[in-house]
Formats: sequence, C-alpha cells, structure tokens
Amino acid sequence: MDLIERLAEQHIQAAIDRGELSGLPGEGRPLPREDLSMVPEHLRAGYRLLKNAGYLPPELEAWREIKDAEALLARIRDPDARDRQLRRLRLLELHLQETRGHGLGHVVQQQYQDRLNRAFAPHLHSTPA
Repeated sequence: MDLIERLAEQHIQAAIDRGELSGLPGEGRPLPREDLSMVPEHLRAGYRLLKNAGYLPPELEAWREIKDAEALLARIRDPDARDRQLRRLRLLELHLQETRGHGLGHVVQQQYQDRLNRAFAPHLHSTPA
C-alpha cells in the first residue's frame, strides 16, 4: 500500500471512529455497478468523482442519450416513426464520434447500410410468383 492509500485509509478510519459515516443513504448495501467501459481506464476515477458531485461529462451524457434512443427504437413499430428515430440515433452517434475525434467512418458506413436496408426491404419481403 502506498502513502496516499495509507493516508486515505487513516482518514476513513478516523471518520468511522467519529461516527461520520454511519446512517448514510445506502449504508450496508453494495455500491451500484457503473458501466464505464466506454471511458478510458485512466479517466474513470475522475469521471466517477465528477458524477458523484452531480456533474455528467458531455461524452457520458451523449452515451446515455444514445442508449435511450436505442431502447426507444427497439419499441417503435411504425415504419415512419422508426425511420425518424433511426436518423436521430445516427445523428447522436455522429456527434459522439466527432467529440472523440474519430471522424465519420463508422457513422457514414452505418448510414449507408441503413439506406441499403430500406432500399431492399420491400424486395426481401415479397414472395416469388
């Protein structure tokens, strides 16, 4: 254990001894698991600290919006509404890619695939005469 870990442990133990850590919300329950897999490992502690302070970095907010849009898309049955939601999802992904500096490669490829799917969808569902 390095010096910083020992100092942190000493401060935590002192707070426990003074009773400052008892009666807190969630006491006795495990901490909720967070999916920070999209955050580089060296930034995870900082992101977690900001989140616990009530601040969500723009990249994580964008990721949350994408997940919400995907969940909504999975429930939509109307083809026109589904198409609009799919365009919204692709736009959100594009914004996220741009903020990460990865360019348009994946997003443009996915948009092309979506257009192909729409173009060939009527032919895929028709039965031969």
